[in-house]
Amino acid sequence: MNNSDVNEIKVNGKVIDAEKISEEMQYHPANSQREAMINAAQALIIGELLKQKASTSGIDTSVTEEDYTSQLFERDIERPQASEQECLTFYNNNPKKFMSAPLVEARHILITAHESDLSEREQAKEKANIILQKLTDNKNSFEELAKMHSSCPSKEVGGSLGQLSKGQTVPEFEKVLFLADVGLQNQPVESRYGFHVLDIVNRIDGERLPFEHVKNDIRNYLNEKVKRKAIAQYIQVLIDDADIEGFDFQAVGPLLQ
Repeated sequence: MNNSDVNEIKVNGKVIDAEKISEEMQYHPANSQREAMINAAQALIIGELLKQKASTSGIDTSVTEEDYTSQLFERDIERPQASEQECLTFYNNNPKKFMSAPLVEARHILITAHESDLSEREQAKEKANIILQKLTDNKNSFEELAKMHSSCPSKEVGGSLGQLSKGQTVPEFEKVLFLADVGLQNQPVESRYGFHVLDIVNRIDGERLPFEHVKNDIRNYLNEKVKRKAIAQYIQVLIDDADIEGFDFQAVGPLLQ
């Protein structure tokens, strides 16, 4: 966007020129240049208002913007701390947020094949199906077959992967692991490593974490939420009281939704 497409803005008489707005746009990626320009202008206006407020409040603005705005907010914004009861209410109203991770106990036999070698993968799939058929006839032979055929180090413990939580294995394998029913899967599971003969031994659902274990996290979250809202309200008051020329906050929507 050319500087000629951007208008200068005045904030209580202080000019923010078109060049500065254009430079600021790089820090506000958006779906369109106009949207980036609007976001850049908003950021510069708010920054200027905070600097002016800090200056009139006797705060040294020669330090970093982060420092003087932090001092300003500390001076002017009262932020009540979340009470024990508020934390407990949030805990009770959001039970799914405070669950331990579900676990799956599984074992597998991995027949490896390079991802780009279609012939090798076809052979691996065929071998996995043969092993699966043997297990269908005699599931008790899983450990023995794992030791004989699996390419995974888990073969030394009969193919056992232990208890797995989400994020511990590759996505394509994890998807089956956490969605399939307990038991020997009726077809090999394909992954980037090859084909897995998979037996899901047990599924352990997540349990609700005790309030005492999460109380501090809840308090920090609620305090931060109150802080963000208080800062947004403070900035909105500065905008409402300011003489701003060349930009209309009402046209792009209020700061507080």
